[in-house]
Amino acid sequence: MHCNPSMGRSIFTNFLAGSPLNRLSWLRTSHSFLNAVVVSPATRWILFNGGQPLVASHPGAQKRSLALLTTEDVKPLLGAGPFFGQCEQEEQLDVSDAPILQAARIRGPSIVFLGLKETETSGSALPSSEFKDPHSAVAKLTGTPYFSADIADLDENKVNETIENAQLAKDGSTLTFMEPRAAMSSLDVFTAAIFAEARSMVDWNQRNKFCPACGSPGCTSLLPWADNTDRKPCPSGRGLHNFAHPRTDPVVIMLAIDESGEKVLLGRNVRILMFSRAVSSNTNSIPALAGFVEPGESFEDAVKREMWEEAGVKVWNIRYHSGQPWPYPANLMLGYYVTADSSAPIRTDLDNELEEKRSLPVIRHASGTHFSRRDYKKIAEIQDGPDNNPAPAKSQEEPVEVNPNDEPPFKIPAPTAIAGVLIQHWAEARGKIKLEVDASGTTAQAFSE
Repeated sequence: MHCNPSMGRSIFTNFLAGSPLNRLSWLRTSHSFLNAVVVSPATRWILFNGGQPLVASHPGAQKRSLALLTTEDVKPLLGAGPFFGQCEQEEQLDVSDAPILQAARIRGPSIVFLGLKETETSGSALPSSEFKDPHSAVAKLTGTPYFSADIADLDENKVNETIENAQLAKDGSTLTFMEPRAAMSSLDVFTAAIFAEARSMVDWNQRNKFCPACGSPGCTSLLPWADNTDRKPCPSGRGLHNFAHPRTDPVVIMLAIDESGEKVLLGRNVRILMFSRAVSSNTNSIPALAGFVEPGESFEDAVKREMWEEAGVKVWNIRYHSGQPWPYPANLMLGYYVTADSSAPIRTDLDNELEEKRSLPVIRHASGTHFSRRDYKKIAEIQDGPDNNPAPAKSQEEPVEVNPNDEPPFKIPAPTAIAGVLIQHWAEARGKIKLEVDASGTTAQAFSE
């Protein structure tokens, strides 16, 4: 997490944000580009198994990292070439103008091109017109291309064999698939941002195997060789639609501060309370309030509505803080500070989503006031079900012996989550959140330096 100078003010960059990749979006449909860049020795892959990333535990190192594999490592999982622009016949490259076959993969697991990490000397990305001779054009690229895939539907024995034969494994690293919320605690800011994009994209592919318009897998009715007798072509083949665009769901998350700046409103969600009791019957999780943006409303509208529905509190002076991609599965968290009257009554009987709201002091405690890796694992088990994948190597996290009757009165999310950032910035500013307004009258700064 860091602040970047931009337009005369500081912009806070949350963990999982600030992607370093040039996504080269205009080249995603170019099979000549993708087929050339995918075999580059510099290319790296992030593999998932049902949304769980492959992580590497390195000999002599305490922290794990994402396992960045080469194309040679993952080739056994990709199937026969060409890898992009596949046709009806195996190993045949598409030469038609059919839009659905642009960079298509009809066989093998879905592959996502994440982007290019350019070197400092790289001036700009190449335009698509330079890829008529893709191999010579790719030779001009400087940097690291990144791809990702989820191998959940592939043969388990083949997957295990491929991972065992990866160069990282041969060099002594232990490669395992790991619960993503726990895994991200070991990531640096660079790989965390790439992880956020990769997990959201592969999750979308795993959840959307059938077209919502025609019900066919991959809109096969649009294929040039499709037999559409007594069947209409899929409507996604014409006009504007959002069927083929991975969705991102905006969520507003708010920290309500009273007019003195000394109190904030936090709430305990019923689902998180279940998690807390699973960890310790005396431990409470008290995060900031949050909710999804609904159709037909602005972010500010959503802030006001959610605060009223969840707490019966009217708020004003809405100030944007920062945003954070949250790949569980594909949310965009939008952080706000708002002002509320602390003397007004708080209600829990409107949507019954929150069990309790209260104001508490910020404290330090021997067992930690942030969620641990084990806590995140329990959250995942409640939200996503039990983990059926093999357990990763033993965690390096040392347990802390704490009297169960002496647990902290509440825990807050770590600064890797925007909820923890909002609370931390308020606490470190001693409640004095400054408001700066730009020339247009909109909020430009929502926390003090």
